[in-house]
Amino acid sequence: MDTGKTLCVYITIDHRDNARKLAQTIVQGRFAACVNILGPIESIYRWEGRIENTEEIVLLVKTTADRYAALEGRVRELHPYDTPCIVAWPHSHGDEKFLAWVRGEVRPELAA
Repeated sequence: MDTGKTLCVYITIDHRDNARKLAQTIVQGRFAACVNILGPIESIYRWEGRIENTEEIVLLVKTTADRYAALEGRVRELHPYDTPCIVAWPHSHGDEKFLAWVRGEVRPELAA
């Protein structure tokens, strides 16, 4: 993977307390440089043949392409859902100082 590419990862979760715990864990483990916690939001979706309407919290995670697989694996370990929403898209543009900061923070050898 391109070690210079940064990503934004969108994750939904059930409660703000779970969002905070997940965000703290992935930042502390250097899977992400920063996590924004947004919401609550309303999610309407089809699940197991029924239309569901639930309140969720959104996490916007800033990471790198080379750490994405490890981030996704850690989120799956900790997430309360059987099938969590974890999707990512590359940053096509951005403040280079910010993107360099993201790259500098997301380094497994520095994990606490």
